[in-house]
Amino acid sequence: MKIATWNINGINSRLDHVVKWSLAVRPDVLCLQETKCVDAKFPVQKLRVAGFEYIEHFGEKAYNGVAILSKTPLDDVERNFPEASADAPRRLIAATAGGVRVVNVYVPHGTKLGSEKFAFKLDWIKRLRTYFDENFTTRDAVVLCGDLNIAPHETDVWNPRLWNGKIHFTKIERDALFELKKWGFVDCLRQMTDEAGEFTWWDNFRESSFAKNRGLRIDHIWASPSLAENCTDCWVDREPRGWQDPSDHAPVIADFII
Repeated sequence: MKIATWNINGINSRLDHVVKWSLAVRPDVLCLQETKCVDAKFPVQKLRVAGFEYIEHFGEKAYNGVAILSKTPLDDVERNFPEASADAPRRLIAATAGGVRVVNVYVPHGTKLGSEKFAFKLDWIKRLRTYFDENFTTRDAVVLCGDLNIAPHETDVWNPRLWNGKIHFTKIERDALFELKKWGFVDCLRQMTDEAGEFTWWDNFRESSFAKNRGLRIDHIWASPSLAENCTDCWVDREPRGWQDPSDHAPVIADFII
């Protein structure tokens, strides 16, 4: 089973990118973040051209939004944390595909260190850890994927000294992410390689950032130990980031023997 994650930064703005890439790479499950689209206008029929017969989405206008596209049935679909209010930001969707529980998240950005939005980000990550504690064991076949908006290690940042103390790479954010990871997750990409420079995000406002590979690895696929044992590969596909009017993120893909 090939599972992919991609912050598409607007599904309707980059629908052609999603279709083109999906037809070429052929993921069985594609998790999207930052779809920026209300559910009533989600382009379900156009995405079926790419082979996704089963599509679940959870979006809002202009902000946030997550979706799972699949070639196999999606069962037990869950939208947001169980205790979330009806007007809570739409940042989590989960479903079971081929016996694997796929949890797709768009972790809050945080905006500025010390701000209310930064506190919300840290609290959201704590809630995500609680969600896994209460719903899963490490023996389950479960994958957490999405835009986690944090680069865990120095090798995940193009210039650690420059980024030290900045949003996405503060110690408090990284500590929060490590607490989440202590649930038992295995970072699928780092299971395959420890090389630096495997980034998933490059600043769209600085044209040279992608060409010079000045990026961050903030998009991740993490698996439970039992599932990680069956992961045969994990990689970042940089190609779509070089297309015209791209998302500022690149897809991450993992292959599992199921």
